[in-house]
Amino acid sequence: MIRTFDDLVVGTVERFGRYEMKREEIIAFARDYDPQPFHLSDAAAAQSLFGRVAASGWQTAAATMRMVVDHWKANGYDKGSLGGIGTDELRWLKPVYPGDILSVEVELLEKIPSRSKPDRGVVRARWTTLNQHGEAVMTQISIGMMQRRTASDQD
Repeated sequence: MIRTFDDLVVGTVERFGRYEMKREEIIAFARDYDPQPFHLSDAAAAQSLFGRVAASGWQTAAATMRMVVDHWKANGYDKGSLGGIGTDELRWLKPVYPGDILSVEVELLEKIPSRSKPDRGVVRARWTTLNQHGEAVMTQISIGMMQRRTASDQD
């Protein structure tokens, strides 16, 4: 089943996903994309506000995206998605450390049907990434485009 813009209900909150942040992956990600010392070295991290190696916020964002896409695929939304438009208000609230287990909570904030293209609409959702203690480690407002049902889909 293809789930579309029309299936979404503003105010709906879903919690899902499980992603364990592994030390080797944290260091490999940092080496490739965010090579700050506190992501790469125990000694450097000990001298930082983190106190130990911490994941890049960009890796937390990537892990969050992975959990969201996996959830979409499991629930039929991946075929209705037309892609992302942007992200607003991205905030890294707490460090993510090796061994932390992340999950995601998504609240649908708004649906805006396109005025010029009736086959699509824009959705805004608050994504909150949580650690294993239920603490928010990252938040963002995701803005995406979704396919709408056509008259032929209703038949």
